[in-house]
Amino acid sequence: MTEARKYTAPALEKGLDILELLASRDAGLSQAEIARELGRSVSEIFRMLVVLQDRGYLAQDPDSDRYVLTALLFELAHRTPMLRRLTTLAGPVMQRLARSVNQSVHLAVISDAAVLVVGQVDSPGNNVMSVRLGARIDLWRASSGRVILAHLPPEDLDKMVARVPLPADMDETRVRAELTHIARTGHEVMDSFVMRGVVNISAPIIDHTGHAIAALTIPHVERYHDTIGFNECRDGVIGAANALSKSLGGGAAARVQTGVMTAPDRHGETITPTR
Repeated sequence: MTEARKYTAPALEKGLDILELLASRDAGLSQAEIARELGRSVSEIFRMLVVLQDRGYLAQDPDSDRYVLTALLFELAHRTPMLRRLTTLAGPVMQRLARSVNQSVHLAVISDAAVLVVGQVDSPGNNVMSVRLGARIDLWRASSGRVILAHLPPEDLDKMVARVPLPADMDETRVRAELTHIARTGHEVMDSFVMRGVVNISAPIIDHTGHAIAALTIPHVERYHDTIGFNECRDGVIGAANALSKSLGGGAAARVQTGVMTAPDRHGETITPTR
């Protein structure tokens, strides 16, 4: 039997339930829809919605009456010392990287069992492949999440596997082997899990404890007549991640090295980027 919680705060829990629900609904929900999905009466959540709206956490569309999250929670997260320092340091580095390789780049952390994009810079070219700032991505279907997990202490990785079960189509033994490979090489080159033709290049950012706290990733797209090779992009990501790690008191997870590298794709085959 699960041990009863020592303290409860029903009103607070209702408010948190509303925030967590709306975080998963891009189009927002009406008051009646929120009540139905949470299994509560409209009157139960009415005052919660009013307070959350007054405090700036929610906004209501005047046309549809749907409630949506504002950016306040995201802003609050960025006020934490670690994340604020990380994004402040990463901004100029990401700008230089995007300009030098003509690719988009994003910074991500693990937050509440998902990958959260906390920094994003578009490529300076006309054709852009990017991930939305603030996007939450399945932990096991993101190279950012995989390189962070690969550089965690074994006991922390075990806890994460227990907390966030793998998707049904993934084998734990194989995923752990892939994470071991990432830890050995210090970065990952992998076919995107969600976009055909995109190859993720991801490297961890290591802090003073020697563990990954974030990941820098380029969702690489190949363009006709592109003068910047794939290997330059890979080395650029690794170099930028290493520079950020050094700024945070950590060490390099991987060395920049010239030459073609190969890595397993998500189908178990081998991709050999030669662009």
